[in-house]
Amino acid sequence: MTRTIKPTTAWWCLTPFLSPKQIIEASASIGYAGIEFAPRDQWDAIVDAGLRIVCVRGHNDYIDGLCDPTQHDRAEAEILSNLELARQYDIPHLVCFTGERRGIDDATGMANTVAALRRVAPAAEEAGVVLALELLNSKVDHPDYLCDHTAWGVEAITAVDSPAVKLLYDIYHMQIMEGDIMRTINANHQHFGHYHLAGNPGRNDPDEIQEICYPPILDAIEATGFTGYMGMEYLPSGDPIASLEKAYRLFAD
Repeated sequence: MTRTIKPTTAWWCLTPFLSPKQIIEASASIGYAGIEFAPRDQWDAIVDAGLRIVCVRGHNDYIDGLCDPTQHDRAEAEILSNLELARQYDIPHLVCFTGERRGIDDATGMANTVAALRRVAPAAEEAGVVLALELLNSKVDHPDYLCDHTAWGVEAITAVDSPAVKLLYDIYHMQIMEGDIMRTINANHQHFGHYHLAGNPGRNDPDEIQEICYPPILDAIEATGFTGYMGMEYLPSGDPIASLEKAYRLFAD
């Protein structure tokens, strides 16, 4: 079967193994729909190859983020600038981050994050771009990151109350933090604008030797009516192109 979810490659995961030209050529030849987080100087080559630039960062970075009010002016300026580029290049998502807590409690961090997103939500709505607040794990990869549980993220974007503000539900990160992936997707899918995957443990291939069984998870996502993108944000084991080819077969058996 061919799935309605459209898989994409993640630039940063492939740069240790492939040149920019190889990343673009492999993504296109295998059948991926687009590329995520590519540097600005590669955008024209990606588009010329028939691929979509599916998401880039809305602001820098995931450490100094929206939960810190001293970062709001900078983040707003960066997001507004990137919204103009997103219009120009037809980029559907800008990824946003709460940043690290640094002593900020959950309630204060949420209020600060909501305030920051409300400042830019009208511009995102006008541009037709989704600001995707990413869920990251704080247990293994991103110590002290604030938006590390689905319930917290859902509450925050519900408070923003904009169709242009959603969550980026990263299955790898949320498997580490809370598990219960399929039930969470079924209960909260209306708040998810984009998805990422990787194998756990190790953030490697989404294959049969790691603990997440992806085919039924993809079935569950499709059952919600989702037809958007799934970022293959994993570090390939072995030959990277062979790995990408095998991972693509999750979507086109």
